[in-house]
Amino acid sequence: MTTNRIVSGKLSADDTSLDSSLRPRCLVDFVGQARIKENLNIAIAAAKGRGEALDHILLYGPPGLGKTTLAHIIASEMGVNIKITSGPAVERTGDLAAILTNLRSQDVLFIDEVHRLNRTVDEMLYPAMEDFALDIIIGKGPGAKNLRINLPNFTLIGATTRFALLSPPLRDRFGAVYRLDFYDQTSIEAILKRSARILGVKAEDKGLEEIARRARGTPRVANRLLKRVRDYAQVMADGTATRPVAVEALGKLEVDPIGLDEIDHKVLHTIIDKFNGGPVGLDTIAASISEEADTIMDIYEPYLLQLGFLDRTPRGRLATPLAYKHLGLPYNKGKPPQPTLL
Repeated sequence: MTTNRIVSGKLSADDTSLDSSLRPRCLVDFVGQARIKENLNIAIAAAKGRGEALDHILLYGPPGLGKTTLAHIIASEMGVNIKITSGPAVERTGDLAAILTNLRSQDVLFIDEVHRLNRTVDEMLYPAMEDFALDIIIGKGPGAKNLRINLPNFTLIGATTRFALLSPPLRDRFGAVYRLDFYDQTSIEAILKRSARILGVKAEDKGLEEIARRARGTPRVANRLLKRVRDYAQVMADGTATRPVAVEALGKLEVDPIGLDEIDHKVLHTIIDKFNGGPVGLDTIAASISEEADTIMDIYEPYLLQLGFLDRTPRGRLATPLAYKHLGLPYNKGKPPQPTLL
């Protein structure tokens, strides 16, 4: 269900070429995340000054906020190569060994979805990150021998949307941990202006402002919406993304004025209409809308929590008065629906 959501921050097949063409190449061009940029600037300058590899870095936060982009920028600023893989792709220790032994001094290894590494691969990373060495067991039983292979000093950059799922020993081996937050309206507008310039889209400031308002504070979503509004403007208008054109185009895509789509509304209505606003368990919500609990936690909830529409409590999820107000419903929390008298 989530793969086709236009407001999902997760990477889709259609985004691959778009992300590549719009991705900034240096920190100066990277908009937003000011605190992270400042810290990275200092760390990169210090590492380059000493001629050393950068400390291992962990980037976490909701999808679509720029974790992969930052990894590319870090490698570019350091003037080194970057090797890219993902947790699910590294199935065996041999896969990891092949990647690590092909790295050069100060290279960057980027592992997306690092929380999905299996346990044996996870444990193999510990000495690789700490001692820059690879421990391989040759043979079995009493005759087994341990072979240690020295590795060049490299930088591991891990990206995850599920920080809590990382094993504590792996988490502790990252020298710097940064959380990427949703972007504010001004930052998203700046990103859209840059993207429109690169894509050759004719757009008015008010049109970009309307797109930014519905982009859920996520650059990937903003660029995706810009592309759809561009197509609508080309076919149904004079080719310029004005505010009325953006409103009409995004309305047809069922993206409301603050970026919620049909599925977000479904989650909120499920909590409010079926469970009187909550608290209700995550698994119950998932079963009610035929979705995976992990998907709700990773994809739907972060933005609804950011808006203040949901509360997480030990007993489950609660819809807040702000959610009722946005949906145009009276807030009657604690007053169960009255039975209709026949």
